[in-house]
Amino acid sequence: MNKNKTRSDHPVYPSFTPGPGEKKNILKARAKILAREPEREKKAEEYLEVVEFLLAYETYALETAYIREVYPLKELTPLPCVPPFVLGIINVRGRILSVIDLKKFFGLPEKGLTDLNKVVILHKDEMEFGILADKILGVRFIARKEIQPSLPTLTEIRAEYLKGVTREREVVLEAIKLLMDNSILVNDQGEF
Repeated sequence: MNKNKTRSDHPVYPSFTPGPGEKKNILKARAKILAREPEREKKAEEYLEVVEFLLAYETYALETAYIREVYPLKELTPLPCVPPFVLGIINVRGRILSVIDLKKFFGLPEKGLTDLNKVVILHKDEMEFGILADKILGVRFIARKEIQPSLPTLTEIRAEYLKGVTREREVVLEAIKLLMDNSILVNDQGEF
């Protein structure tokens, strides 16, 4: 192909030279396209970004806005005199965090700890703790309009923390309700 060819020599663009009115219309159309709202802002309004994980063979999800990180469960230190749903504490780069077992908290069947267990670290302001997950499935976007408000098979305690359920029967939990729930806080000083 000859590099010296002009647009008018090209078979697809045969000698097209826009007139002054056409140039104005082309520039207006380009400006309109460039002035559109960015897709990521629309996405935040229309979609919910979540981390999906397994708990007792059921798929759950939590909003990424409240997740600091997902951490492998390595060394868990059990604590005496705490409710059964508090598994213990872990050290995450110098931060000591309690780990909650939602299976016990929600009354789900227990599977036991495995090498696949991960800790989903939730945070909001000063509150921070980990939630034990049997397996992390990944991060994805869920259309907000596809989240149904309830599922009749959920127990009362789970329904309290429920944001909704997807068509695939994935349970989307309200992370903020978990973070702000006083029943998860263990403030008992105990007697020695």
